[in-house]
Amino acid sequence: MTELWCSAAPLVLASKSATRQRLLAAAGIPFETRPAAIDERELEVPLLASGAGAAKVALELSRAKALQVSAAMPDRLVIGADQTLSFEGRVLGKPASFDAAVEQLKALSGHTHELCSGCCVARENVIVFETVRVARLSCRRFSGDFIEAYVRQAGEAVLSSAGAYQLEGLGIHLFEAIEGDHATILGLPLLPLLKFLRGEGSLLS
Repeated sequence: MTELWCSAAPLVLASKSATRQRLLAAAGIPFETRPAAIDERELEVPLLASGAGAAKVALELSRAKALQVSAAMPDRLVIGADQTLSFEGRVLGKPASFDAAVEQLKALSGHTHELCSGCCVARENVIVFETVRVARLSCRRFSGDFIEAYVRQAGEAVLSSAGAYQLEGLGIHLFEAIEGDHATILGLPLLPLLKFLRGEGSLLS
């Protein structure tokens, strides 16, 4: 029986993100995980200080992850991915506390923001593919009581993502309109990645 995956070895995902793992698994892509050992904050700070936008930050972090793991596994295709949130010209990171999560939610209420999802693929410590896709998400206007209940019920999850939400969970309650493909919103621009893998010969075309 012919399989969609043609390469002799599975992909390497330089991330511990369970969401990205689920996206690859659902698409039938065999992969191994080897999270990159980089300090994202250390890389973000000079980028933001230089005026880099959300898309640039997402791409640079994706590159760093892919290259760091590729250096140790040069014969494999390594995927690095990252996602940033852009709101009113600012890049929002993961909230550092529950109070910070509440403040982010108050700011996003009734407004539209963008999620920029970057993806890079490296082989032999060289980037062979990269892309950034953008999704636009419009939050409904929510009450203080809602924010309090949401943060309490979502718990630690609000601290793991910029904007204090995960769309695949309770975060869906925040929105009234979404523009962009599902995989991009979840942090891995899967459609352009699959196109690259078909062109590269790892997937049947």
